[in-house]
Amino acid sequence: MCPYIGDSAYGPQYGPATTVRCFLDDQTRTVRAADGQEVVSSSTVYAPLETVCPAESRVILPSGRETTVIAALRRDGGRLPVPSHLEIQLL
Repeated sequence: MCPYIGDSAYGPQYGPATTVRCFLDDQTRTVRAADGQEVVSSSTVYAPLETVCPAESRVILPSGRETTVIAALRRDGGRLPVPSHLEIQLL
């Protein structure tokens, strides 16, 4: 996973690559991007809540396929007895 850090005169800039232990759900579904458009997500990753992975970050899946983050949604249960995680929707 390479977190998106912004654009420069040379194109998108990414932070250092990191390996994140997570659950991968290879299911196609329609989601909303940050700009409100409906897009098709090919996979969803459930990662630890502290994972840094903003929209437009690059992700390499175990299959070797490189993809882009549509949105990263915090699912923080707070003090409730539920698992907290970061839901990462991928193109």
